[in-house]
Amino acid sequence: MVVVVVHLPLLLMKLPLKSYDTNFHIFFASHYVSHWFDPWNPKWYAGFSQTTYPPLPQQWVALVSRILGLDMAYMAVQLAAIMLLVVGVYRFSLLWVSPRAASIAALASVFLGSESFLVYSAGQLGTTSAAPIYLNALPFLFEWVRHGKWQSFLKASVLFTAAAAAHHATLLFGSIFFAVPVLALALLDRQDGERISTPAFVGRTVTIAVVVGVAIAVVLLPFWIALIHYPVTQTPIPHPSRANYILSPQWGLNYFIVPYGALILALPFIFLRGSMAVRLRPLLLGFWVAFLVGLGGTTPVGHLLLGRAFDVLTMERFSYWATLLALPFVGLLAAELVDRYRMWAVVGLTTVAALSCALAVGWATYRPTDAEDFKVDSVATWLNRDGHDQYRYLTLGFGNKISRLAMMTDASSVDGEWNSGRMLPELTRYGAGALTSSKYFGEPGLDALRAMLKHADHYGLKWVFVRDHYYDALLSFAGWRQVDSLEDKTITVWGKDGVPPAMPVNAPQIPPHWQGLMWGILPFGSSILAILVILIPEKRRHERRADQHFATDENLKQGRLVS
Repeated sequence: MVVVVVHLPLLLMKLPLKSYDTNFHIFFASHYVSHWFDPWNPKWYAGFSQTTYPPLPQQWVALVSRILGLDMAYMAVQLAAIMLLVVGVYRFSLLWVSPRAASIAALASVFLGSESFLVYSAGQLGTTSAAPIYLNALPFLFEWVRHGKWQSFLKASVLFTAAAAAHHATLLFGSIFFAVPVLALALLDRQDGERISTPAFVGRTVTIAVVVGVAIAVVLLPFWIALIHYPVTQTPIPHPSRANYILSPQWGLNYFIVPYGALILALPFIFLRGSMAVRLRPLLLGFWVAFLVGLGGTTPVGHLLLGRAFDVLTMERFSYWATLLALPFVGLLAAELVDRYRMWAVVGLTTVAALSCALAVGWATYRPTDAEDFKVDSVATWLNRDGHDQYRYLTLGFGNKISRLAMMTDASSVDGEWNSGRMLPELTRYGAGALTSSKYFGEPGLDALRAMLKHADHYGLKWVFVRDHYYDALLSFAGWRQVDSLEDKTITVWGKDGVPPAMPVNAPQIPPHWQGLMWGILPFGSSILAILVILIPEKRRHERRADQHFATDENLKQGRLVS
């Protein structure tokens, strides 16, 4: 109910549409609407494969869009992910703290600054969809490893597989921060008698790791094939989340203060309580490592642990995972404050939670990633008439609107927003992102733009739409001329004579038909299977564990060490 009260109005206002990646996800979903079993998308990079990104949340957007339309379908899927997060945080927190503290942790997740930051500023639907599924799977992982319950083994396996189908970075990096502490807890746990034997622990851990690994390998087979054949070897693209937040305080505000919010005040408690209790130390360790990596270039930890991946990933997702790992401690702290200060604590905690959420939402509104508010309808109309779509096009100064434009025209572009999907050497050779924002990447961005304009004939690139006249001189020097203007001359159309019609240039990269069938059936099917399996009733252990956890909380408040 709190999710509906807090986030539903914001989503109905379509605030995520001004975020960094939302329109990119909607663009992918728009392809699945018409080509569910064909992941080859010809509209960006002269053609690229969408098997380079796990499809689950985008396929759900595509399915729901048949009722609500693409924009509102995205909002509906994002709302479902936030609701699932609340359930996941509660289930995960029950492993560490009492049901009362776990309930408060679940409530706190609604106001989590990092969640609002990813939803309304970063627009990372994959991350915000995968993490809740992992959180819901982890208690079943614990039950299987600790007690050998086959029903828990089944539920954990299908949930882990569905989470992998939602986001690859969460699978490859984030899952470690959550799974390792839970496995350590299963090894340390004594609440039902003696600890688990080492052979049983190893056997069960290896069993589920192998089964889940095989399932993920099969469900995402086209993704792994694309990754092996076309590894990400392009020049790294700079990103401010990798900056040193002390030397660049503006990015520290954006990627640390805003996502953490009031959680910063709880950091001393997290370290103190987590170090006091042996049972909480694995959780503290997971939080601490994710916290350090999330600081980007502020510490050397990210470089040391991630290696080259540090220059490819963005660090805000690590801060998000760190805040999720911190929530059981937050629930424990809030429960103790309420016990001690009653209504004063309730009012204070409610205020700081609301301010954390408001700061993240307000920041996304005050400094939106896609600040430009203009229509691209006239550009799409121009491309769709008089055979203009026989040639490829490029935009300059359009920002994230290139995703909107791609959805409205059949013409193909040499630009795009999914960096890992691009294979054109003019783009991968330089450390720059989208060509439409070339100037913001400095010399590498302009070099990439010049290289693409130089090879316009090879790609059938005949049209350039300019909304930022900074590029006019560069186009003129490269032999282009203005042929039309749109939107009261705020957008100019430039053309080049003698360019042949566009021809396929990436044909060897087109996935075969059998991969398209797998891509359309298995990832989405894994989510349907997860829904069905999770509904299987089980004998809950919460009542017995609740009393034991409550004793743990009482011991912790009195400063005793709990093993």
